[in-house]
Amino acid sequence: MERKSMTVVVGEKTMTFETGKIARQANGSVLVRVEDTAVFSVACASKEASADIDFFPLRVDYQEKFSSAGKTLGGFIKREGRPVEKEILTCRLIDRPLRPLFPDGYYNEVQVPSYVWSYDNVNQPDVLAICASSAALAISDIPLAKPVGAVRVALINDKYIINPSPEQQKESLLDLVLAGTEDGISMIEGFCNFLTEEQVLNAIAIGHESIKNICRAISKWQIEIGKPKKLDTIHTVSQEVYDAVNAIVNPELGQALRIKEKQAREIALSDVKKKVLETLSPEGEEPKYAKRDIAKALKNISSKQMRSMILDENLRVDGRSFSEIRPIDIEQGIMPRTHGSSLFTRGETQTLAICTLGGENMGQRFENLDEDSSRRFYMQYFFPPFSVGEVGRMGAPGRREIGHGKLAERALHVSVPDQEAFPYTIRLESNITESNGSSSMASVCGGCLAMMDAGVPIKRPVAGIAMGLVLEGDQFVVLSDIAGIEDALGDMDFKITGNADGITAFQMDIKVEGISQDVMKKALEQAREGRIHILNKMLEACPKSQEDLSKYAPRIETIQIAPKKIGIVIGPGGKQIRAIIEKTGVEIDINDDGIIHISSKDPAMMDEAKKIVAGLVAEIEVGKTYTGKVTSVVPFGVFVEVLPGKEGLCHISELSSSRIDKIEEHISEGDEIIVKALEINDRGQVRLSHKATLTQETTPKNA
Repeated sequence: MERKSMTVVVGEKTMTFETGKIARQANGSVLVRVEDTAVFSVACASKEASADIDFFPLRVDYQEKFSSAGKTLGGFIKREGRPVEKEILTCRLIDRPLRPLFPDGYYNEVQVPSYVWSYDNVNQPDVLAICASSAALAISDIPLAKPVGAVRVALINDKYIINPSPEQQKESLLDLVLAGTEDGISMIEGFCNFLTEEQVLNAIAIGHESIKNICRAISKWQIEIGKPKKLDTIHTVSQEVYDAVNAIVNPELGQALRIKEKQAREIALSDVKKKVLETLSPEGEEPKYAKRDIAKALKNISSKQMRSMILDENLRVDGRSFSEIRPIDIEQGIMPRTHGSSLFTRGETQTLAICTLGGENMGQRFENLDEDSSRRFYMQYFFPPFSVGEVGRMGAPGRREIGHGKLAERALHVSVPDQEAFPYTIRLESNITESNGSSSMASVCGGCLAMMDAGVPIKRPVAGIAMGLVLEGDQFVVLSDIAGIEDALGDMDFKITGNADGITAFQMDIKVEGISQDVMKKALEQAREGRIHILNKMLEACPKSQEDLSKYAPRIETIQIAPKKIGIVIGPGGKQIRAIIEKTGVEIDINDDGIIHISSKDPAMMDEAKKIVAGLVAEIEVGKTYTGKVTSVVPFGVFVEVLPGKEGLCHISELSSSRIDKIEEHISEGDEIIVKALEINDRGQVRLSHKATLTQETTPKNA
């Protein structure tokens, strides 16, 4: 294959696409470069589709090679293994805008892996991976409807910046990843610091202009060098199947879709499906139509009927108005031994959110191309199969669980108090116990309430809501607080979190090619009303954070020492700090700025540890009185340790107002005596006096 390349200017930088050099046996392969960052993506498809498959088996993978930044992994095994959180989240970013653009009925297995092969710590590779994957599919024979482009948008000093560096991102009020086609936006993943709806819409509009440039360039490249699309394996359901299914399901399907309660509705829909299969594909007989065709026809007919109810009858499946929020019930502190808990129920979606407080060693460690660090605030989301009344796999979290947890975590992050004001690590968990739509937004609400129940002095409470869409031509309806069936059969899932003043997070996925600014504006306006309603319900149940921490939560106190004295507290090989921990049972964390966090559930041991640390870093002051321990006795006096590791000499003449001939007859090693610091010479030697502390003429006695 002849080597080909093309360039497009995105923001202030040039993005270069290359093909024909690497992985030439794949259906399509593209290397995308921006300066010294290079991401390679490949698209491969099976030659045929499985005859019994009824879904599109798309597999998207993303791997950050540590060698790309001249690094190796920190663990024992230096080889990259299963994907870490950052890689999983990027897989989702790539998958979400691409999946809706494959034709209905295309069931060939498609795999799109991406690799970061060079990283300059400036140009972030995740959005490049979306563009590279799109380009690899576009020039291949795999039938992608149209190219996708992606950019990241930041907001610094009221200026929107396309594809900022990690350093710029630290200053930004916005972290927005956008993907879409030339015609509209199809995927949004954004986090911000209480920005207004107008600011968010402006960022989306500016980002889409760059996306249009990328899509035009890939489309032109596809025309020049792309392979003809292989369309002969696309499976279509005949009109005969639709007519046969439609004749059986009416009027039962319409009646089932009008049942308000989820479980009853699902039983009725299951009965409809059972009737269709028994009629068209009876057991023990040759089926007239393939089961997957029957199932596909039934789903499409169900979607059409639900959409007709909404657009023509102004009626949702559960009877609500388009902007109505389901009933909300909140119970605080229901788990007695946790540090904070909240049971948040909205309609038939419910989460038990739990907050756990701890020291820095409870932080979640992570390692990526940019840094090896830990997070002092994180959320973990659990979605067991019983939450939807099913039996299923239990074990390690899937991509969806990781994505939902990160969305809720970042939605709440801007409300977490600074470490100086609240020196705790905060772990939230959202245990989904019931689900009928938008469990991630329930996790935001429940997580916020659990922190408030735990006594975390959050900056501002945050609520979340999921918006849906039914779009037919120029006619559209935006739905607030969508139920599961409205997500499954509708066109959009738009999640938005924040308060009355602004937005903290937003995530959008759509099943059509793209939506306009008018639709997004309507969704944002309606979402604002919804989240204010939910937030008011939350504040009715918990007006403010608890003033006191749970008695089961550890107490953490902070000590500031000079950075040059960190080594004194740690000791040679960590000997000193281990001794403190062993003696008191506390947890101690020290950062490079000399801030020491001491955590313990025992107040007495906390005070003891503080006393030891204070003594280690304290300096002996002339004129100050100390209670010290005699470390050695010599003919001319005694050496007394007045602070940990710091001692001075109390000369025999300073032991008493009376003459002492033999010191050992009056004082022994290990005795405690009170001394006063008289002098510190140029060599740091300390002269002490016991005599100066005596209120009357006494001679120290041996205990």
